[in-house]
Amino acid sequence: MTAKSANIQSSCVLVVDDNEMNRDMLRSLLEADGHKTAVAEDGRLGLELIKAKPYDLVLLDVMMPEMDGYQVLEHLKSDPSLRDIPVIVLSALDEIGSVVRCIELGAEDYLPKPFDPVLLRARIGACLEKKHLRDQEVRLRNELAEWNKRLEQRVEEQVTQLERLSRLKRFFSPQLAELIVSGDAEDPLKTHRREITVVYLDLRGFTAFAETSEPEEVMGVLHAYHAEMGKLILQHEGTLEHFAGDGMMIFFNDPLPVPNPAERSIRMALAMRERVKDLTVKWRKLGYDLDFGVGIAQGYATIGAIGFEGRWEYGAIGSVPNLAARLCGEAKPGQILVSQRLLGGVDELVEAEPAGELSLKGFHRPITAHNILQLKV
Repeated sequence: MTAKSANIQSSCVLVVDDNEMNRDMLRSLLEADGHKTAVAEDGRLGLELIKAKPYDLVLLDVMMPEMDGYQVLEHLKSDPSLRDIPVIVLSALDEIGSVVRCIELGAEDYLPKPFDPVLLRARIGACLEKKHLRDQEVRLRNELAEWNKRLEQRVEEQVTQLERLSRLKRFFSPQLAELIVSGDAEDPLKTHRREITVVYLDLRGFTAFAETSEPEEVMGVLHAYHAEMGKLILQHEGTLEHFAGDGMMIFFNDPLPVPNPAERSIRMALAMRERVKDLTVKWRKLGYDLDFGVGIAQGYATIGAIGFEGRWEYGAIGSVPNLAARLCGEAKPGQILVSQRLLGGVDELVEAEPAGELSLKGFHRPITAHNILQLKV
């Protein structure tokens, strides 16, 4: 037995007829074929049973007290939740007008009484198979609608994730941004406090160069400079806090803690200095007098999103970013100035020379600074 025939044979059929003999005969015929049955002796009771429990098929008499078959059909077909239940009309009225009226009201079939049991079984089977196929179509259509809804939700979620990922990649390495979006890292835009190492760098002589050069020349220099520095920031897994013109601020140990943030900052700064040396060779051939300076400091800062809806930046607030910027401002061409605190953590790694006690704007006491020469062999 196929699944389809099993579903048809286990269908629920309602017999609505005011004649008890007809009801019993139809019930016996249906149950002999494996159908579940229910009976009603008039149209009103039949309609109540259908509303309480929709059936797979209704065998309906026309001439009944309380509510005739025409009225039952009108009620069924006017109710969206019931109109798809197939109805076979069985009536002693063997008039073409009655047949036409029932079909126009929505009946699937019309058989005159007395009916031929073989013919009735065939009509019942055809109606139930049609109902089964229609139910299957509705189920598949609903499943498709649900899948489409889920797909739309997933697409919306992925678009949101991509937008967030794009925003985060402005600050973090692609790998770190993907970790944040996937939920494997805390939301870095939430305000938090952490010890970080801050690197501030810019080009010496850039202001004078920008004032005396064509805009296209300035943009060409910045494009090459940003491209090379950006590669090294990503390579060393730094977080780009911001860049403005030739100035760039990068920090380490946020949003995820990293091993040896001070060492990473030194290695990145030294690699940047070597890369800028290559760039300055080309620039000098074009008559551009530019060089490179770096300031690095270590300490605690408050970090998170700064701005307003539609325009957010990722920023660090505290004395450590200011100290790195001030050291950068004091750095001579080619120098990498670091604070005493930072040098204490990497003194076995680098060769450095004292840069003196510097009086820096915003700091009440002189700051002891050192110039990083190179990595120890």
